[in-house]
Amino acid sequence: MSRFSAPLEKVESTLGWNYHIKVPPEIAEQYIQGDNRRVICLLNDSISIHCALMPAGSGEWFIFMNKSLRSKLKLNVGSEVFVSLEKDQSEYGTEMPIELEELLNQDEDGAFYFHQLTPGKQRSLIYLVSKVKNTNSRLNKALAIVHHLKEMQGKLDFKILMQTIKEYNNR
Repeated sequence: MSRFSAPLEKVESTLGWNYHIKVPPEIAEQYIQGDNRRVICLLNDSISIHCALMPAGSGEWFIFMNKSLRSKLKLNVGSEVFVSLEKDQSEYGTEMPIELEELLNQDEDGAFYFHQLTPGKQRSLIYLVSKVKNTNSRLNKALAIVHHLKEMQGKLDFKILMQTIKEYNNR
């Protein structure tokens, strides 16, 4: 585990990710294994997130800080953030919600299509399910995702998926 502190910074970006904290290169290099840059990041000894170390060029690395995270930690530009990093050894690079995990365990075709997706798309689907607090809503989302993957034969179309999720929520 590595510990460091860095200020919250903001840069203008058209990508929508404007806020980040820089990770010292000598620390970042300890956690990068080929294309795998996934880490578990403990922020201010209070919030733990699964994330990726992102390249900033010139050997520099950073961690994105979204609005929700900044609000929870009460951070403003220039606020010092205390960071503890450890390598993320999880299968998906994030915590799998039990509802989706159980559904994939029971649905062979759904699991096949899910595991054919890129790791980033898998994480996106996992995030869609895990961001919901209500267990029934998480299950509905998981059911909609698996249905979508099977219906589209593993092709992921987020516009159609969102419509399928709405239909499952209205049942």
